[in-house]
Amino acid sequence: MSFSSDVKNEVAKIRVEDYNIIISELAGITPMCGVLKYKNFNLSMEYVTENAPVARRIFTFLRKSFGFDVEVRNAKSKQLKKNLYIINVDEDESCRLLLDELKYIRDENVFIKNYRPVEITKSIREKKAYIRGAFLGAGSITNPEKSYHLEFVCSDEENADFLREKINDFGLNSKVTTRKDKYIVYIKEAEQISDFLSVIGAFNSLLKFENIRVLKEMRNNVNRIVNCETANLNKTVKSSLDQVEDIKLIDREIGLENLDDELKLLADIRMNNRSMSLSDIANSLEPKVSKSTINYRFKKLKRIANKLRGVQDAK
Repeated sequence: MSFSSDVKNEVAKIRVEDYNIIISELAGITPMCGVLKYKNFNLSMEYVTENAPVARRIFTFLRKSFGFDVEVRNAKSKQLKKNLYIINVDEDESCRLLLDELKYIRDENVFIKNYRPVEITKSIREKKAYIRGAFLGAGSITNPEKSYHLEFVCSDEENADFLREKINDFGLNSKVTTRKDKYIVYIKEAEQISDFLSVIGAFNSLLKFENIRVLKEMRNNVNRIVNCETANLNKTVKSSLDQVEDIKLIDREIGLENLDDELKLLADIRMNNRSMSLSDIANSLEPKVSKSTINYRFKKLKRIANKLRGVQDAK
């Protein structure tokens, strides 16, 4: 089961008794997965979802809160190859009552859809319910082990803009983009997705999300440290090999005994301790010298070796 499904399963079990909050949540669900039909002068509403707990929640809201005679059936999505749950409100009078309560139509006669139910999304609880419903209807969250991405798929631009406004009322920074003929409300920042889960009441999923997030950050930090240390080690090894080659050339061409005492001692230490860092070499001398001093002496050896190679140092 996906992380997104886990979140929906958790949220779909949140107990709601307040009628106003149920209305706000249904107002969020309806434009996302509801299909309004008009046939033979009769209205009907059809909710389509692939999530069983979400279907059960919609059914419960419609049956217990409104007393509607609700039909539920299963269907197979040929495109998605998934089982779908379809909840129908077929009776015209019931459908009109539902639309009126959800503020889903602007005009009683022409049925212009209202995607900005301001009247039923005023309080903090109503806003949270509306957002929760929208997520249950057509929201998804990518597995945080892979990436951080939360999105809602809206069929109408006005619906997407209103949902973005409600989400951002909680200090979040959701944005809207387009994908084919759909409008996508999305959040990509991990911390904001975490806050969103808190807004909709998915606290168990929030803990799981945070655990995964912390582990990912720890792994990334460890990897960065290892990569940095590996790069430094490779640099040290290469420098040591280059220094050994310089010393061998000098010994072969003019003999190490012809170097001054400081350079001869440094050459002897390097040939006998090829893995020592500059700091370790500096600390091994008596009296001790700085790391930059050791680096300067190796540069002097490099200049001598390059001169023997016939290579002129860059000015």
